[in-house]
Amino acid sequence: MKASAKRDYVNENDWAPSEIGRVLDLAARLKSGPAGWKTALAGKSLAMIFEKSSTRTRVSFEAGMFQLGGLGMFLSSRDLQLGRGEPISDTARVLSRYVDGIMARTYAHATVEDLARFASIPVINGLSDLLHPCQALADFQTIRERFGGTSGFPLCYVGDGNNVAHSLLLTGARLGARVAVVTPPGFEPQARVVEWARIAAGETGGEVLVTSSIEEGVTGARAVYTDVWASMGQEAEAQDRAKKFEPYRVTRRVMAMAQPDAVFLHCLPAHRGEEVEAEVIDSPASAVFDQAENRLHAQKALLVTLLGSG
Repeated sequence: MKASAKRDYVNENDWAPSEIGRVLDLAARLKSGPAGWKTALAGKSLAMIFEKSSTRTRVSFEAGMFQLGGLGMFLSSRDLQLGRGEPISDTARVLSRYVDGIMARTYAHATVEDLARFASIPVINGLSDLLHPCQALADFQTIRERFGGTSGFPLCYVGDGNNVAHSLLLTGARLGARVAVVTPPGFEPQARVVEWARIAAGETGGEVLVTSSIEEGVTGARAVYTDVWASMGQEAEAQDRAKKFEPYRVTRRVMAMAQPDAVFLHCLPAHRGEEVEAEVIDSPASAVFDQAENRLHAQKALLVTLLGSG
């Protein structure tokens, strides 16, 4: 019988700063001592719904469930009756009778919101067109490891004001970081997300900056972050976007504007020579593979928090 009270990780704005901090604390413990958690989710199962293709999200969640003693079940849109018109509400209710949690990687953010609304079990946003909260957890775990903390930490994201930018703003603001987002004019993050982040930053001592000036955003940063210029579903816009984003490529010149110990971050997959110069992503300053690894540890912490019995 499922418990009546449950938490979802659909929008990090719904979580208190202390709650996100505890997830990251747990992620560090899981990473340093994985052997002690081999049965943490014994007998538990996670339905993993994928509308979009994936490398890191699928493998990290599936491996994470296995390492915690549970089972992760990959379900593509072709595997589900959603593809034949079954309402999301019915799918959520049925899965709630079979499994202990749902992770969804979707196009519309409303899809994962509806899953959370109708499911009686925890729902995790593995990515939506609005947010990528699990990626941001891994990003700030990486920053903690490299720099010791997030309070006042200056991070600059350069590129499209997309789901990754949104979650960096929201998670960073809730952790007290100073997050700058630099975009070409017309590609800014959504105003409502920026407002959520500014409210959170006002409570935690963080800062939020949205600008079209690379110099304004990157100067003084200790982490410079970028993402592909055209996300999944935007392939038709790729050529037009490339022209507009060309001046926003992260190059060695851009990295030189940041602090001397700055790291380069990217959620991957990366297109070397497009959004980032190959010499940057392959340099000693690059922490992209630490980020990728930390998807596993941060998500394991989230799974234990949401699905664990403790």
